[in-house]
Amino acid sequence: MTRNLFVFICIAFFTLSSFAQKEIKVTGFIIEQDTQQPLEYATVAFFSKAENRMITGGITDQKGHFNIPVPVGLYDISVEFIGFGTKTIPNQNLTKNTNLKTIYLSEDAESLGEIEIIAERTTVEIKLDKKIYSVGKDLTVRGGTVSDVLDNVPSVAVDVEGNVSLRGQDNVRILINGKPSGLVGLNSTDALRQLPAESIEKVEVITSPSARYDSEGTAGILNIILKRSKIQGFNGAITTNAGYDPSAGISGNINYRTGDVNIFNTTGYSYREVPGSSYTNTTYKATGNTTEETREFERVRKGFNTNLGVEWYINDSASLTTSVFYRDSNNESNTTNEFLQFDNNYNLIGDNIRFDPEVEDDKTIQYAANFTKNFETSGHKLSFDFQYEDSTEDQNSLVTVDGLTSEMVEKLEDQSRILLQGDYVLPLGENAQFELGYRGNFNNQSTDYKVEILDEDTNDFVIDNKLSNLLNYKEYINAVYSQYGSKHGKFSYLLGLRLENTQVTIDQPTSGDFKKKNYTGLFPTVNLNYELTEDESVTLGYSRRLRRARSWFINPFPSRSSVTSIFQGNPDLDPSYSGTFDLGYINRFGKFMFNSSAYYQHATDVFNFVSFDTGETVVVNGEDVPVIQRTPINLSSEDRYGFEFTLSYRASRKFNTSANFNVFKSKSEGVDPNGVDLGSENTSWFARLNTKYTLPADIEWQTSMFYRGPSEDAQNKRDGVFSTNLAFSKDLLNDRASIAFNVSDLFNSRKRIMDTNTDTFISSSEFQWRKRSFNLSFTYRFNQQKKRERTRGNGGDEMEFEG
Repeated sequence: MTRNLFVFICIAFFTLSSFAQKEIKVTGFIIEQDTQQPLEYATVAFFSKAENRMITGGITDQKGHFNIPVPVGLYDISVEFIGFGTKTIPNQNLTKNTNLKTIYLSEDAESLGEIEIIAERTTVEIKLDKKIYSVGKDLTVRGGTVSDVLDNVPSVAVDVEGNVSLRGQDNVRILINGKPSGLVGLNSTDALRQLPAESIEKVEVITSPSARYDSEGTAGILNIILKRSKIQGFNGAITTNAGYDPSAGISGNINYRTGDVNIFNTTGYSYREVPGSSYTNTTYKATGNTTEETREFERVRKGFNTNLGVEWYINDSASLTTSVFYRDSNNESNTTNEFLQFDNNYNLIGDNIRFDPEVEDDKTIQYAANFTKNFETSGHKLSFDFQYEDSTEDQNSLVTVDGLTSEMVEKLEDQSRILLQGDYVLPLGENAQFELGYRGNFNNQSTDYKVEILDEDTNDFVIDNKLSNLLNYKEYINAVYSQYGSKHGKFSYLLGLRLENTQVTIDQPTSGDFKKKNYTGLFPTVNLNYELTEDESVTLGYSRRLRRARSWFINPFPSRSSVTSIFQGNPDLDPSYSGTFDLGYINRFGKFMFNSSAYYQHATDVFNFVSFDTGETVVVNGEDVPVIQRTPINLSSEDRYGFEFTLSYRASRKFNTSANFNVFKSKSEGVDPNGVDLGSENTSWFARLNTKYTLPADIEWQTSMFYRGPSEDAQNKRDGVFSTNLAFSKDLLNDRASIAFNVSDLFNSRKRIMDTNTDTFISSSEFQWRKRSFNLSFTYRFNQQKKRERTRGNGGDEMEFEG
């Protein structure tokens, strides 16, 4: 720091002393070699060969650009930035205006180790079309999973079943490093619960996506950025954890950088027991009879995943990155379902116990390659991506009723996906940029579902053709996009247009059904930003999005969790389209940061899940019990209004807190297949409070509280849900290690309580996915100091054109 201060003093002095000399302009850009990001406040100094001293110099702006007046002469030019190796350009005879084009600097591991950065990295960074949340300081997710991380991100909520929603809407597109990934797998909910939290660097919340992104996801996009070190040499970290209900795991990330090659690997194994329970009470209006179902879940989740990659810096402007990812999850789930029947006077007339021991084996392998070519002008680049993945999910169970074997269920899923992508970015002057790209997603999936019922007469299992089925599903998406962005003074904008064609094939050899759907859509995007002051700005965004039906949404063959409750897909589901406006306001004042937005969305053909009495019955304990079916349908329209804000306060290095509040109202119109009106209005909200305080002995204490308010639709009314997480952490061994203890759902209150009212029955239910848990984790870092993060600028409202 002293050296930089001396350089600045010298720059000021020698600039004044040489003012009267003939000057020319020297321009250029300073860019970080590995990430291709501009370096703000990098120092450029000019040393005269004739006078053997520094004559003048200057610093770069937010875009890494410098424009420095220099007296005519012969110079050695020195370029420096804290934590980076110095680059010298010798013997430059400067007689006319000169453009040095792009100068690349690389991190210097040795100098980084000598620097102690006092300020922590900014928790939130606001971009033109996204908000970026750093999760490295979140103690409550140590030893946890990606699902735990997302549940602590403002605007995001994860319900008791692990479903992710953004601003109260569940159609969220989840990406890994900007692309669909095998890290998510066939069942994104289960996959997110098995990936270690320590593998994540940051989460991008994108509520007004630019045209670069897929149009899928009417709520928006969550882009999970994984950790990858750029430091020279060998470095990494290992985390072990153990907890109760019994859980254990180990994960690590290592990186080896030498010369032009960077090798990286992230590997983890986890074992987790997840007990849960549910209760449902249903009364049928026609007879007054009542049924009660109580389920106890004993689940074991075992997962191994590894990601190995190599980056090759072919030259100063081109790089090739290849990686392979493998995930193997072995899950066991023992479900005990007790079914009780009562007459209209609530006298017990029958009961049975259904035991469903399910074994599940999931495997995913993914190969990926990226080539990037950077041209001489900063930001001018061409990139290509290829990705192939294959996922399998096999489930088997042998169901018993009252201790007697009754049926065998087998579900085999296989999915292959190919991603092809090309992007070209062309800067136009200093403040404008044009971008053009193509993306192709090609998905092939097959689901073989077989149910065999025991024939009591022959004691053989016989295939139930009403339940067994084979579904072959193909979804091919081709898209091209273009966008243009520019900045004029305090005003910046990014305008884009995406053209997407979707071809869907639904082939069911079991029933002979075969359907094709082909639809094309235009998806415009607009993102505007105006800086009122250096710390205050207003944003306005618009994006058109769609929601496609997932394969299990359209499979017309029923699957069931019990003999009286089934789920059946709807092959006639059409995609749902939406248009969203988002008006934002950001202000930094003193130690506070206030970030807010008001939004409105209009959607057509929205998906809604309805429950109804099928008119069919099954015999249980000699009594006829109605069969209830749940299925998705297209409603005519939905309007959503909402407002949210996040207020952060950093009182000191020892204390900081943030509060996030989101209130939203939805109004839907439409009828079910039987003509029943499903129109409804609902207002709900959720709030999150996160506080961090450093206790004596440098013990960090963090508390995170979350409340989701009650909500309702045409058939269902849900109670509010409250949960609290608590964590303590202490650094050891000169900050090379950390130990953390956290409690998830401190008050064991994370439950879904719901009432359902239809024309034929009323039902109340309670569901708890997992109970309160405790976790202890230990992290050791080698050649990777905890406080090596550096801040560039203030993490403010930068204009970012890339998606």
